[in-house]
Amino acid sequence: MIDALVNTLKDLQDRDADIALLKSALRHESVTGNEANFVSFLQTQMADLVLAPRSADFLPGRPNIWGVRKGSQTEPGRNLMFTGHTDTVHVRGWADHWEDDPRNDPFGGAIVDGHVWGRGACDLKGGICAALAALRLLDRAGITLANDLSFAFIGDEESGEVGTGVSAGAKDLTHRILSGTVPKPDFAVYVEPTKLDVYTAQIGFFIADVKITGKSAYFGTPDEGVDALKATHKILSAVWAHSDALRSQPHHDLVGPSDVLVTHLSGGGYIAVPGECSFSVIRKLRPGEDLSEAVVAFESVVRGADIDPSIEISFDYPAGRDHPKGGSPVEIDRNHPAAAMLQSSLKDTGATGGDIGGAPYWSESPFWVDQLGCPTVYCAPGNIAVAHTFEERISIDAYLDAVRAYALFMTRFCGVVET
Repeated sequence: MIDALVNTLKDLQDRDADIALLKSALRHESVTGNEANFVSFLQTQMADLVLAPRSADFLPGRPNIWGVRKGSQTEPGRNLMFTGHTDTVHVRGWADHWEDDPRNDPFGGAIVDGHVWGRGACDLKGGICAALAALRLLDRAGITLANDLSFAFIGDEESGEVGTGVSAGAKDLTHRILSGTVPKPDFAVYVEPTKLDVYTAQIGFFIADVKITGKSAYFGTPDEGVDALKATHKILSAVWAHSDALRSQPHHDLVGPSDVLVTHLSGGGYIAVPGECSFSVIRKLRPGEDLSEAVVAFESVVRGADIDPSIEISFDYPAGRDHPKGGSPVEIDRNHPAAAMLQSSLKDTGATGGDIGGAPYWSESPFWVDQLGCPTVYCAPGNIAVAHTFEERISIDAYLDAVRAYALFMTRFCGVVET
């Protein structure tokens, strides 16, 4: 029976139509803040799939979109959700980088060396299109699902544009699910690129901008001042020691160690004692660590450095996500039955990947896992290593594999109506 269904999905897959869907998605530019351009495309695609799509702004002019294909059974059943973000990072410098090359249009979807190239190809329009194409494949095969299948696509996941990138879309969708406006899923697949592995864990993080304020003074009378740069040197030494201590703790087998990375440093005076200095860090958290406690520990390290007591220190946390000061780490049972079902669907359809892994990035599954109580994994074609770069692309073979694997998983999780 499994072999017959796998063969049916392979025989009925319309490769050209699936590739055309992705190329069309890429043509709808959706750099963070302009999600509406892509949402209008999704509105049409989801309506064609009888998903009864609905959309609403999470911020003025910036909509989320969601829809559901109700299962055939009359009694309340299970709801499988595919979800992901509609926005991409910017394309500044792309055209210059690919001058006189077929890839010079970041939204053109050029096919080179068996890959579709363009901004959002892997992060993560490839995953969105594969999920939609999977339902279209089931329709082509005449397969009716017994339980509900839903899709929800949200904006504001990416960082990089001023005043954006705080998961405003995920926060709005979470509120709508909790209020009953959007059906609550029982299991979710967030289509961040994983090379078609199944990620049951992800890192957490916070970004801290630290300002050190001393007192400037003319270089010839340095004793009149309080050197902020010298204080920052001692503070950074303490921060790096803190990072070393974190890295010496047991590593998580899927996402590695915790640490602190100093990402920026600025300070100095004009022929004078530096009166101000600032630096930024990003703190990586393993699943099981508490983000609030990590913030307290970091501030304690900074304030505990051996510096002049008149130095003033302030902290700012600009990247609040599911937590006011950052994004929480998260992990579900790696043996969760639905995760295992997704694994087997990948392997049975001959897709590459299918192993359990952990995300070396932060995305929005904590909203589902922690706030909705919905077990969630990341799984999609594409390699996160090329996301946000001029090399962003997705393997056509992996993308088409994902369509069939998602389709098979939908049948297994939702069940089918026997004819």
